[in-house]
Amino acid sequence: MEHLPERLAQQIEFLLEIDKLKNIYRQNLVADGSRRENDAEHSWHLAVMAVLLAEYMPEPVDLLKVVKMVLLHDLVEIDAGDAFCYDPAAGEGKEERERAAAERLYNLLPRDQGQELRALWEEFEARSTPEARFAACLDRLQPFLLNYVTEGGTWRMHNVPAEQVRRRLAPVGEISPALGQVVEGFLQKAIEAGFLRE
Repeated sequence: MEHLPERLAQQIEFLLEIDKLKNIYRQNLVADGSRRENDAEHSWHLAVMAVLLAEYMPEPVDLLKVVKMVLLHDLVEIDAGDAFCYDPAAGEGKEERERAAAERLYNLLPRDQGQELRALWEEFEARSTPEARFAACLDRLQPFLLNYVTEGGTWRMHNVPAEQVRRRLAPVGEISPALGQVVEGFLQKAIEAGFLRE
């Protein structure tokens, strides 16, 4: 890339590096149950969810900022890997791994862009703004919906009880009562159908 201006070369290097996100597979299945979802698919799905579901936030959000957050939030998993949310052992050392990954990845970019994107990732992690809370809400809702439509998907594979799912999804209702009602309705149906155990 020596023939390119330095800034453009850095941006293209970053774009090629983040292609690796397509190779990071998550525990949950895609909606038809045929295979596991990858992180890039997850991030795209969250971006579309943000566009469609922003109206259910009780406080206004900057939608472009939310979309940026959800597209960027899992890039650190290129280095840190995906930690299954229902496995406490998988979360050990997660924060340190992700911080090191953020340091490496965002330093590939021109300084101004690297700082901006790193700040968005930090904001997402801190959950301190309406945008970060909405992004976090979607990040919990999306795999929940996939587990529901795959009749328990990874809940069944890992024998996850309803109470653990309920605890994991509690922030959804705190952030958006309307989406929290959706979760509770699907949770009850999953229990009644027998693909989530009490």
